Amino acid sequence: MSSDKKHVCQTIARWVFSHRQHVLILFALLTALLAYSATQVRLDAGFKKLLPAKHEYMQTFFKHQKDFGGANRILIAVSAKKGDIFSKDFFDVLKAATDEVFFIPGVERSSVTSLFTPNTRFIEVVEGGFAGGNVIPADFVADAKGLEIVRSNILKSGKLGRLVSTDFSSAMIRANLISASEHQKIDYIGLADRLEKLRQQFASENVDIQIIGFAKLIGDVVDGLSDVGLFFIITLLVTAILIYIYTRSVRLTILPILCSLTAVIWQLGLLPVIGYGIDPMSILVPFLVFAIGISHGIQMVNAVRVEANKHADSRKGARVAFIRLLVPGSVALISDTLGFLTILLIDIGIIREMAIAASVGIAVILLTNLFLLPVLLSYMPSGYFKRTHVGRYEQQWKCFANFFTRRNSTGVVVLAGLLLLFGLWKGSDLKIGDLEAGAPELHADSRYNQDIKKITSQYAIGVDVLTVIAESKGGACTNYASMDEIDRFAWRMQNTAGVQSVTSLPQLAKLVNAGWNEGNLKWRVLSRNQYVLAQSVTPFDTSTGLLNSDCSVMAVYIFTQDHKASTIAGIVEAVKQYQGEKNNTDVDFRLASGNVGVMAATNEAVSAAQIPMLVYVYSAIIVLCVIGFRSVLGTLCIVVPLALVSILTYALMVYLNIGLKVATLPVVALGVGIGVDYGIYIYSRLHEFMDDGLPIRESLFKAFTTTGHAVLFTAMTLAMGVSTWIFSALKFQADMGILLTFVFLANMLAAMILLPALAVLVFKDK
Repeated sequence: MSSDKKHVCQTIARWVFSHRQHVLILFALLTALLAYSATQVRLDAGFKKLLPAKHEYMQTFFKHQKDFGGANRILIAVSAKKGDIFSKDFFDVLKAATDEVFFIPGVERSSVTSLFTPNTRFIEVVEGGFAGGNVIPADFVADAKGLEIVRSNILKSGKLGRLVSTDFSSAMIRANLISASEHQKIDYIGLADRLEKLRQQFASENVDIQIIGFAKLIGDVVDGLSDVGLFFIITLLVTAILIYIYTRSVRLTILPILCSLTAVIWQLGLLPVIGYGIDPMSILVPFLVFAIGISHGIQMVNAVRVEANKHADSRKGARVAFIRLLVPGSVALISDTLGFLTILLIDIGIIREMAIAASVGIAVILLTNLFLLPVLLSYMPSGYFKRTHVGRYEQQWKCFANFFTRRNSTGVVVLAGLLLLFGLWKGSDLKIGDLEAGAPELHADSRYNQDIKKITSQYAIGVDVLTVIAESKGGACTNYASMDEIDRFAWRMQNTAGVQSVTSLPQLAKLVNAGWNEGNLKWRVLSRNQYVLAQSVTPFDTSTGLLNSDCSVMAVYIFTQDHKASTIAGIVEAVKQYQGEKNNTDVDFRLASGNVGVMAATNEAVSAAQIPMLVYVYSAIIVLCVIGFRSVLGTLCIVVPLALVSILTYALMVYLNIGLKVATLPVVALGVGIGVDYGIYIYSRLHEFMDDGLPIRESLFKAFTTTGHAVLFTAMTLAMGVSTWIFSALKFQADMGILLTFVFLANMLAAMILLPALAVLVFKDK
């Protein structure tokens, strides 16, 4: 440590340890206040937070949301368990369920659609023209005659496969949710509870209810979070047991856990102060804060133990340890904070909230673990640390340090190079987005994903829709050239891999035109005559969601087979390709609305930001390490193992079929943060011993015995704690558990093996 830095650290330490009681009182008061504030934290789910607001697709989404709706809707399928829907009991349930949906808070009432709503109509060709009406007439009676009329009207309406399943075993209720604003927010958790009550109310031995949509998904995720408290307790117990095994001291077990929990309390307490809640998708952030706090806490306990034994005085040992760890600990924690702040580059609300929440948590660890913990440890009785058994296994560490000859170190680096090549090769297959057909947040056998599977199998429209907006001039729906261009586009999309069906105004206008000509298939075309074309589109008003008021904009609904990353990417590319090839300059096809449009924008936002994010976080770490250690070669020893683990994490995600998305992207930033902690602590001690003139392998031995032991133990403890998440009812939490277990262990191994090997090769004994 340079004299200037040492002088600054000594000045801070002199003040802190001269005012120990004042420091403890200040921390106690702040913890009490923030604990009260933490009770005000609420789960804050929101559909709008999933949108990359500045993405060009979302600009189209917001521009035309009023005319064509958004992507936030609920679908309720009322299914007959036996037979088909044509029974009095079934229609009684469908009508009652439709009325119930109509009055659910947060539902846009004008968008509610089912067989019983007046916006579900049919048109048929009769002698002298057309006739039509509601699919279920006002005088409907559920007897044999009435049910037969409804069956006939369903077939005439074209709703088979859309509002009624293709096998007549279920009927759909659709509804959009209101567009949330600052003054009117949707209570998604309350809405999900209301939907579940609807299921319980109408499900019976003859009728089953399937419900899907963002609101219901959030409700199921929140239900799955009921296990989070249990996992936190398990993690806490596992951590406590392992720390006790490590320290053989109840006091030294309690203090780092207490300080880490204090950091979590501060983080949760500060969130309401800065105007944030906790999104269900980022509920694991407090776990991560606790884990990082434990990591730094064990380092402080170990350092105080070493110095207290050296000086035979707990207070002096804590003071010296504070001076010794202030710079490396601060560099590590600032690197962690910057790692999370870099994901602010992704313009998605939920990711930004997660980044801010995690950054706040890691920032407070700087106070709780680098200031509060050494002050608490300074009150230990003198000689207390001699009774603990932290400093064991010196002989094993000696053998381990002696392993790092130049020859063996060269072999380690070569092996790391091969792993790097493998990681680059396998990691290149990493996909951006979801890789499974159902909701990736939940397991495949969850009720929600089973509902998706059943609805998808019974309906032609599917549950995933990409809405392409065709912009033209006013009156375009009576202009043959514009309508023909949209029709050609719809045909191209219908024949694109991954597309289940397509709905557009020209398609329906052709059906009407054939109807005016006795239903002859030869007339199922777009007329070049403006007046005939106007006659064909007259039955369709703005309530259909196919056109706006002046017919300058029309929507093309592309129902996809699923929302896998490859499916979305292929369809989006086909849309862009057609836009580039078309000859009609009066029509522009704009992406996108619908839930698949949101996913496409999100995937592109994540893809565009992932490389800059890694560049920025590694640049910040490199700058901080160079400033902190005044050594380019030392920085290289810290950063290279870190980069290797990041690349291997991508390869592991490919093997586990996990895509890079909103839920998994923070793991990459976290992996960098945890890894840099291990590397900085080991290198800082190695650097000090080398500066004292010790040979490289002797320096390694002392670094291992003073801090390497703590790194090894911390990684094992954290890995065992998060590995319990693998059994979570939430798939995204289970995925996080697998990835974090790998990240903790791989970063520890890289810091303990590759970093020393690099140090042996780049540094010479003084």
